[in-house]
Amino acid sequence: MAHDTIVTLTEDNFAEEVEQSSVPVLVDFWAEWCGPCKAIGPLLDQIAGEMDGSAKIAKVNVDENPALAQRFNVRSIPLLLFFKNGEVKDQVIGAGTPKQGLVQKLEALA
Repeated sequence: MAHDTIVTLTEDNFAEEVEQSSVPVLVDFWAEWCGPCKAIGPLLDQIAGEMDGSAKIAKVNVDENPALAQRFNVRSIPLLLFFKNGEVKDQVIGAGTPKQGLVQKLEALA
């Protein structure tokens, strides 16, 4: 179960939730069938709870939102994109980055 502050992104709300966000946004491109995606989920839940208000955690299901996956050239998942002021500033491919590393990337954008 995702943390209640994690935003589920679609093509309809992406601009509002990410591009117009006043705080940095970590966007997780994932899929239901992806083992590493599921493994990183609890980490993102923790970060969402700890950084509520200072950063936003959001998820894009690539199977349900293929246009967003294509727009950001998603070639492997999980793909974590770090946005500030609507622009991609950093990325992490895969689930190997420890929680503190992800938090530091978000804090660097604050």
